[in-house]
Amino acid sequence: MPEGAVSVIAGVDGLEAGDGPLFAVIGVFDGIHLGHQYLLRHLVSEARTRGARPSVITFDSHPDEVIVGAAPPLLLDPQERIRLLEAAGVEVIVVQHFDAALRMTEYDEFLHRITARTRLAGLLMTPDAAFGHDRRGTPDAVAELGRTDGFDLVVAPPFAIAGRSVRSSDVRSAIASGDLGLAAELLGRPYAIVGRAGANGFLQCPMPVALPPAGSYRAVVESHGVSEARRATLDVGVGASLRVQPPGSEPGGTRIQVAFEDG
Repeated sequence: MPEGAVSVIAGVDGLEAGDGPLFAVIGVFDGIHLGHQYLLRHLVSEARTRGARPSVITFDSHPDEVIVGAAPPLLLDPQERIRLLEAAGVEVIVVQHFDAALRMTEYDEFLHRITARTRLAGLLMTPDAAFGHDRRGTPDAVAELGRTDGFDLVVAPPFAIAGRSVRSSDVRSAIASGDLGLAAELLGRPYAIVGRAGANGFLQCPMPVALPPAGSYRAVVESHGVSEARRATLDVGVGASLRVQPPGSEPGGTRIQVAFEDG
């Protein structure tokens, strides 16, 4: 693989010896908001000091779909998530399938599935993070396992804006209320959705995405493989219908990104 290229691996069981050593963080990373970006900077820095590859272990769907029976609308298209993780310096992205079996997996068993396949130099966590069955993989528990198994645990100090943590749920709430300026502030960029161009300007999204209230919004549209962006209006209708006005010249099925200008 060319130097600097990202490796995208389907699940921890797909890891191989040559993928390591890994210095990893586990999380959904929906939105790649300012809090995520802060954590990724720590990840890259800590990995470099250990001669390891900065790595993210994320999921193919939101865990809440299994845990509570319904997932929140997504802030980020999966392909765009990978692009932003790579841009942040991540070298290995493990996309783990999240199902009932994984939910019941103990944190130490999950980590041993990694260490059985490649070297784990360490993990990065936040003080309130936890993973594994019943969230028993707390920083204290993981640190103790690391002392036994020979990997480091680094706990990153909390990140906050005006004394408040930045969470994906905060971004979703801002979008749902129509406060796209606040959403852009928390994301560090304008909020955008990705879909496929349909007939008469309709935008087809493959999964539920976070949307503002029904109305018309100024937007910037970029087509996949086309460097020039164009300005348009995105009409958000009742029932989450989306229409770009005026329609572009993209053939049906073309992948496009629509970024809200408001804020």
